[in-house]
Amino acid sequence: MSLTFSNPEGVRAPASRYSLACLVQGPGQRLVISGQVGVAPDGSVPEDGPAQIRQSLANLTTILAAHGMGPRDIVKVTVFLTDPALIQPWRALRDAALEGHAPTSTLLIVAGLADPRFLVEVEAEAFIPG
Repeated sequence: MSLTFSNPEGVRAPASRYSLACLVQGPGQRLVISGQVGVAPDGSVPEDGPAQIRQSLANLTTILAAHGMGPRDIVKVTVFLTDPALIQPWRALRDAALEGHAPTSTLLIVAGLADPRFLVEVEAEAFIPG
């Protein structure tokens, strides 16, 4: 079994010492993706929640694609929202981004994230059987 940590192009590099993803290869491939916030590759952060959700999901799908995976390979999603009013936009945008795929999921409402501008953070795990 091997581990490959990565920070794919097309997603803003981490602000501190961590990797955006870890690909576990053995019998099959498992990809563990760090929490993605609504930061665009140029470092900009949209002010509204739905735009941040869209950017978070775009970052997630970019990381999946960089590892030869897509939304239907996701087996687990965890989302952190700072406002319960974002639950419905999250669900609608998630369903569109994941193309109707319904992986296991956990949703938490939190008091805050690493930067006060961040309203959403999405982490995921994906798997391709070997």
